[in-house]
Amino acid sequence: MQALYYGGPQKLYWQEAQAPKLASASEALVRPLAVAVCDLDMGIVAGNSPFQPPFQLGHEFAAEVVDVGDDVDNFQPGDLVAVSFQPSCGTCPACHRGHSSACHTASGTPMYGIGSAGGDWGGALSDAVRVPFADAMMIALPPGMNPAMAAGASDNIADGYRAVAPALRARPGAEVLVAGSGSIALYACWWAVQLGAKEVTLASRDAALLNRAEKFGVQTEQVTLWPKRFRTHAITVDCTGEAAGLSAVLSSTEAYGHSTSCSIYFGGDLTIPMFALNMKGIHFVTGRVNAASLLPEVLAQIAKYKLTPETVLATVVEWDDMKDALLNQTFKPIAQRA
Repeated sequence: MQALYYGGPQKLYWQEAQAPKLASASEALVRPLAVAVCDLDMGIVAGNSPFQPPFQLGHEFAAEVVDVGDDVDNFQPGDLVAVSFQPSCGTCPACHRGHSSACHTASGTPMYGIGSAGGDWGGALSDAVRVPFADAMMIALPPGMNPAMAAGASDNIADGYRAVAPALRARPGAEVLVAGSGSIALYACWWAVQLGAKEVTLASRDAALLNRAEKFGVQTEQVTLWPKRFRTHAITVDCTGEAAGLSAVLSSTEAYGHSTSCSIYFGGDLTIPMFALNMKGIHFVTGRVNAASLLPEVLAQIAKYKLTPETVLATVVEWDDMKDALLNQTFKPIAQRA
């Protein structure tokens, strides 16, 4: 089969690879139909990650089921599914608590598309992917849903959703501040608008991202350097990937407010304003999104609120054009098979 490989900074190539096979009765083989580029993928291609090449790329995807093991109950060949980017069993205590990213059975930090660091599960930008724990990791697409929109449902779309949805349930109509760049920041803004936030503000260095956010009613603030703080908000979201940005977001969270960091901070510990967090009683959340646990809810919400690639001005490209889209830093490219 063909797969897209990361060979080092700004080095991508399509290459023949060994096709996966079923390894247990609980697994499925799927053919990716649409693959969305994660914010992490852009960092990988630029050389800003610790993951050692070469490895197959891609982890946000929707697919067609090709084959299933004898113990798979919920799917059959031909089904269209969204797939969790993190292998997880669905039956261990962590999965039952909704913490599928900390699955006890699929230990470590397994995921597609980052090579040995994620357990060598291959990548979604390929002709075939092996899905362990198929009944737990796959969700049938709602009727009529475009695979291009479902592709990111387990990762960036879910990450933006979890950053605001629980907090807005607890504080209906609260004001929301999102700071940073990338698609997670944009999805967090869009979800906050849909879920009834009184006002949503995006602070970013990225003028194009701010223009996208303004199209669905978000207040915007362009920055060059992160300030010590913004105006106080009940709900805040960090997508900055910078210590100064995280500090600004935390310092802008009101007493007993809710702050979520969706950023990955490679390279060591950060200094954060712990005294302010303690004195103000801020609820601070970080960690990987619980992909498999959230996937059914997020797919249902995508269908309910009619989220499409056009909503956030994502770029749908032909399958073979994904390499160029990645190298050109195209905003949120989604590769879709004809």
